[in-house]
Amino acid sequence: MKILHTADWHVGKTLRGRSRAGEHREVLDEIAGIAEREEVDLVLVAGDQFDRAIPTAESQEIVYNALLRLADTGARVVVIAGNHDDPRKLQAIGPLLELANITAAATVRRPDEGGALHLATRRGEEAVVALFPFQSKRGIVKATDLMEGDPDDHQKNYSGRCRKIAEALCAPFRDDTVNLVAAHLTVVGSRTGAAPTRGGGERGAHTVLDYYVPADIFPDSAHYVALGHIHKPQQIGGRCPIWYSGSPFALDFGETERRHRVLIIEARPGAPAEIRSVYLKSGRRLRTIRGSRNEVESHAGTTGDDYLRIIVRTPPSPGLAEGIRELFPQAVDVVVDPPETDQSRSEALGASSLQGDPGTLFRRYLTEQGIEGEALAGLFDELLDEHYGSEDRLQEEEHAPAPA
Repeated sequence: MKILHTADWHVGKTLRGRSRAGEHREVLDEIAGIAEREEVDLVLVAGDQFDRAIPTAESQEIVYNALLRLADTGARVVVIAGNHDDPRKLQAIGPLLELANITAAATVRRPDEGGALHLATRRGEEAVVALFPFQSKRGIVKATDLMEGDPDDHQKNYSGRCRKIAEALCAPFRDDTVNLVAAHLTVVGSRTGAAPTRGGGERGAHTVLDYYVPADIFPDSAHYVALGHIHKPQQIGGRCPIWYSGSPFALDFGETERRHRVLIIEARPGAPAEIRSVYLKSGRRLRTIRGSRNEVESHAGTTGDDYLRIIVRTPPSPGLAEGIRELFPQAVDVVVDPPETDQSRSEALGASSLQGDPGTLFRRYLTEQGIEGEALAGLFDELLDEHYGSEDRLQEEEHAPAPA
């Protein structure tokens, strides 16, 4: 039996307001092409198809067309809900997806009520797939427990409950079947890689330690565990092969050093699974350029259609960011990183630095930060005049005699 594992599409995600819809269409079409070329029997999509619980019409069109395209290859498609997906929406559309040979698991269910999927492939092989959608801590640790109990006990309750769920879901595994798990979880030993930047990939609230489960909740009878939730592709040590496939392309600047992929698994009863990566080519490159203004500007015209985060090491000045953006139309972030200031300069000012009118204080601040710009101080003076002029007019209106 041949299986394709993918996860964490995050369709609908933008990059500082720029749509990634075209890239998502390309990479999901590439994945469908891989499934067709490899003649896979089963596709496991391990959660976070969408980036938001309320996806746009465009995002829904992209995801559902991708699932249908995967099913058109002749493979059985199994998709589970991640923490970014709305399980109610996935459950509502589930019966329609089933007509297209796509099984959707929105919530954790008992094995005999859909939690363990029994399926036969076109080659006549039989698989059992344990379906473990994202399990929020809120569904396990109640509010009264959070108020009264110890945080370590909360974690034990969460991981202990997940262990029991995994045991129940994997109970139908047999020696004569290919036994698989599709789960959206944070497993001990996983690495998120570089810390996600503003608007980054894995959301911190769902990857901190009080949402983790130990790898040994998955039994050695499993041929393969297909994980979603962590965007860095990696294998987790355990009693069976446990893998995160990772996101299909760089979703934010915290993911730029990764080689994005899908995983192809070949498994048969009574034998270890064989696992290999198929690397993806779609999606625009995300790059970070750092340096002085001259060093940054030397890259102009060499970056193609890459999305850029530009960090300029120079004192701030009016129009600096706008000038950089003119040279680099694909810059989605321009950050001014001023050189370190001389601390002795601030210390010499002492307490007197807090005395004076706003205009004087602002000029002292510019001096402390090593910013040269009388024009900027002039703009500040204009804003002050406008502000105090507005206040004066309001006071005049409040004290004006009422009309006869």
